[in-house]
Amino acid sequence: MMRRRLRRNPALLFLATLFIIAAVGIHYHQRSPTGNPNALWQIVSQKCVPHQQQLGRPDPCREVNLQNSYAVLKDLEGPLQYLLIPIDRMTGIESPVLLNEKTPNFFYHAWQARQYLSEKARTPVPDSDLALAVNSISGRSQNQLHIHISCLRPDVRRQLDNEAGAIGPSWQPLPALLRGHPYLAKRITADGLAEQSPFITLAHEVPDAAGNMGHFGIALAKLPDGAYLLLAVERNLLRFNQAAPEELQDHDCAILHQ
Repeated sequence: MMRRRLRRNPALLFLATLFIIAAVGIHYHQRSPTGNPNALWQIVSQKCVPHQQQLGRPDPCREVNLQNSYAVLKDLEGPLQYLLIPIDRMTGIESPVLLNEKTPNFFYHAWQARQYLSEKARTPVPDSDLALAVNSISGRSQNQLHIHISCLRPDVRRQLDNEAGAIGPSWQPLPALLRGHPYLAKRITADGLAEQSPFITLAHEVPDAAGNMGHFGIALAKLPDGAYLLLAVERNLLRFNQAAPEELQDHDCAILHQ
């Protein structure tokens, strides 16, 4: 009944949309523990990079790679969550520089940085338990690109295992909703991940993505046969979908204790 009323009354639909956007905005600001959307950029640009250049150590980051223009920082949330952050200013997934072939393949480098989770845990963390995620504009709290490096949720791992056989080398919808949202999925090889940034893959292969990158979130995990899995989700504010694939991760890493 409510949907029918909204379709018949454009003014009511407009007001409902404004309400949803306002609600999303409130959630957006609550996600930032400091209330400062530039906190990550300030840590990297004012501390990690200068310390690496002047003192030869990246504190408080775990790593600063000047050659490939990124830093790795332990996130405050969760025992094993790390972030890969470019050391050049770029607000997020919508940054045009990410679609330049000369820009470092940050997803590839983030996957290499998974070693820090095993180091922190003092035990090997299986690749099958890990995921990378970048949220859309609506789903993030920081205005500096950052790739979440953390554990997969156990229920997500089970679903991906069950649906692996239906996932091919072209983008296609997953057979079922993932965490209540419709995701696109694509199987890629290790060489494919190394050769082309997933940001570029998304922009070139998913219709309308190139001009609306900020509306998408993207994630990377592994399939049971060892192949890599790219996942993409597009925001839909009317369905309270902020395109935040960080929802696929569990920063407490419960999967390690199963």
